Amino acid sequence: MKKSELFEQMKDQLQLKNINETPKVDKVVVSMGIGSIVTRKWHKDFEEFEKNLKTITGQKPQLCKSKKSISNFKLREGMPVMLRVTLRKSRATDFLDRVTKLVLPRIRDFTWVSKKSFDPQGNLNFGIANYAIFPELAVDAVTIPMGIQITVVTTAGTPEKAQIFLQDLGFIFK
Repeated sequence: MKKSELFEQMKDQLQLKNINETPKVDKVVVSMGIGSIVTRKWHKDFEEFEKNLKTITGQKPQLCKSKKSISNFKLREGMPVMLRVTLRKSRATDFLDRVTKLVLPRIRDFTWVSKKSFDPQGNLNFGIANYAIFPELAVDAVTIPMGIQITVVTTAGTPEKAQIFLQDLGFIFK
């Protein structure tokens, strides 16, 4: 389906006056928490995670460091805690297309994305327990299984509009 046909269909579904009011994907944020790896003495190198996240998204990840110390988590100020990639425009839509058509069907016992994953502004947040299911990665590329968090930021404004929009993009909701 063409992009213009999709927007016309959404305009009719959402009963909007103007086609420019239809929801769009603003950005997609893919993040991986590495704070638990930092506290382990035997693994201080993040090159594997950085390389794999770059292969998945096509963009070099940003290393985020902690802003304050938390003794219960053995976390000190300035320690690396997360790798994050922000995808916009065509990279975001290509990534979402791959996620809906290739990655989510590969998850064992996957049936749908929960409707509770929406925030009040209409953004979708969901996690994948093991990033090794991405088809871009070789079997031996992942030595330590890690999860990733995907946030789809939309211009929908409400969870209901965002759900209709993301269903048209290929997401399956309960």
